[in-house]
Amino acid sequence: MLSTIAIESLKRRKTTALLTLLSITISISLLLCVDIVRSQVKTSFTRTVSGVDLIVGAPSGQLNLLLSSVFNIGTPTKGIDYKSVASLKSNKQVSWLIPLSLGDTHRGFRVIGTTNRFFEHFKYGDKQALALTEGRVFEQPLSTVVGADIADSLGYTVGDKIVVSHGLGSVSFNNHDDHPFIISGILEKTGTPVDKAVYVTLQGLEKAHSGPKSAHTSLLRKKTAFLSGHSTNEHEHEHEHEHEKPTQDNYDSEAFTPESVSVVMLGLKNRVTALQLQYQINQSKKEPLMAILPGMALAELWQIMGNVEALLLGLSGLIVICSLIGLATMLLATMRERYQEIAVLRTIGAGPFTLLLLIQLEAMLLTIVSAALSIGLVAVLMSMFKPWLSSTYGLFLSSPLFSQSSVIIVLLILGCTYLVSLFPAIAAYKRGLHAGLNSN
Repeated sequence: MLSTIAIESLKRRKTTALLTLLSITISISLLLCVDIVRSQVKTSFTRTVSGVDLIVGAPSGQLNLLLSSVFNIGTPTKGIDYKSVASLKSNKQVSWLIPLSLGDTHRGFRVIGTTNRFFEHFKYGDKQALALTEGRVFEQPLSTVVGADIADSLGYTVGDKIVVSHGLGSVSFNNHDDHPFIISGILEKTGTPVDKAVYVTLQGLEKAHSGPKSAHTSLLRKKTAFLSGHSTNEHEHEHEHEHEKPTQDNYDSEAFTPESVSVVMLGLKNRVTALQLQYQINQSKKEPLMAILPGMALAELWQIMGNVEALLLGLSGLIVICSLIGLATMLLATMRERYQEIAVLRTIGAGPFTLLLLIQLEAMLLTIVSAALSIGLVAVLMSMFKPWLSSTYGLFLSSPLFSQSSVIIVLLILGCTYLVSLFPAIAAYKRGLHAGLNSN
């Protein structure tokens, strides 16, 4: 009965009630969005890399090395000599090693030079291995494997050719057109930056970078062949036969050794030795190197972001409190108009405490409806902006969107509504007592 009276009372004041409902809905939606983005960002960061014990690169700062190698943000200041990589590979504590060469793009997406060991050992989430939806890993020096988002957004399939551009800008005037790569495989979606990366062989990447030199060498070879009395076509045929493209059966991506690479990922035989090996690498006198533990670097990164997170949550919480104060103000402002309504309720037997409960029920109804609308609105907005967040900020939303913290937020808002509604409810209680005294 009280619920029916509360609903009818709100209907009579539908303009102010709707405006208050809109204000609370917007503020709760904002708070839920901040909470979801905060939790999803943390989840995305922690699930990006798994099973990598050490990341080694040139000394450029722990966070810079982590962001450039794992999140494809920024780039290392310089590479490390492959002699150092060979030394790490021969270390008894190292189980496997993945070299990465960074610094190129394809139509705004990062290009990463590596070997087939990357697809074998790199893991994400709860140690989930990378898998291919179609095709195979590197089959020849100019093979490439692309992430799921790239294949979807650019419409690539196995067998398509792509051109790598030098530099990290979205638009480049230095394209390696002389050495197009052929897509040999497309990775399954992982919800990590892997989905937005192009993986090529180290050999193919170096060949692309030496494009003009190769063309000049080819021209000199033709001139030499002509002067020596051999036909150019015969020489080209011999050259092609000599460098016949290998297939996946005889191509070894590990056989090629570049002059330098940007970053190296290490997997250890025993993770207990990670700190010891990190110290040894950082103290290396042959070449300045820096080794980081991905877990510790992620913790440091999240600690820095935690201050921003707390600030955003605090501001959103203040906006919600302001909306609830507006709700209380609306209910207080209508007390004078509801004097006759209160008198009628007192006449039919409603006590002052019943009036107090009625006002609180009206406030709770408005907040509950606002919370339900906010949850629906946030779910729709997140599904709409999911591709944009993925492509622009690398934020991959996973299910469920609403975590335990979202439930706690809604319950706290309902508790605050109860407290704030006490002020207009007490005012109604006093008016009920006054009306009762007058009737007597």
